[in-house]
Amino acid sequence: MDLFLDSANLDEIRLLCETGLIDGVTTNPSLIAKSGRPLQEVIREICTLIDGPVSAEVTATDVEGMLKEGRHLRDLAPNVAVKVPLTREGLIVCRQLSCEGTMVNVTLCFSPAQALLAAKAGATFISPFLGRLDDLGHSGIALVEEIRDIYDAGDYDTAILAASIRSVAHVVDSAKAGADVATLPGKVFQQLYKHPLTDKGLHDFLEDWKKTGHSIL
Repeated sequence: MDLFLDSANLDEIRLLCETGLIDGVTTNPSLIAKSGRPLQEVIREICTLIDGPVSAEVTATDVEGMLKEGRHLRDLAPNVAVKVPLTREGLIVCRQLSCEGTMVNVTLCFSPAQALLAAKAGATFISPFLGRLDDLGHSGIALVEEIRDIYDAGDYDTAILAASIRSVAHVVDSAKAGADVATLPGKVFQQLYKHPLTDKGLHDFLEDWKKTGHSIL
């Protein structure tokens, strides 16, 4: 499963990309707004930091407006994936942009039926929102599993991009459920390699090594 960083914080993206474990980036209008910088400027810079897909979201809600914005975003860099909402208009735009060879991330997916339509519209990515479903007492992971079954049965190429990730458990469960990608905040990514037993084990090993008085070099 690929790991995307859900962020528009350029310092955070630079830092975490140093691990070599980040495969792409997702952004949205809220994240861009927090940066305090022009959207085009932020997207272009992110695209220079990573070779994988960088999702940039339209803000228009009508077909003509989304197409215009989507084509503009697409032209910012070759690795831009245009992000559109899972609405009737968004699916029309998804189909058109996909036919033009543009990567499209269909976002705000909350049902298997929506995911099926996105795949039929040619979406590159479908983004089910795990955390928001969990907040309402539903299972975000169960949705990923249902989408996986539908896509495998229909032989669709659309990648399942688990979004609204809140915890390490969400990441692990997404991988087990068959998600192709998980996009996660920086703080969750950094928690993936943290474990108290790892810290304790390393401390004990180093203390034992110090007692020998030896050096590797």
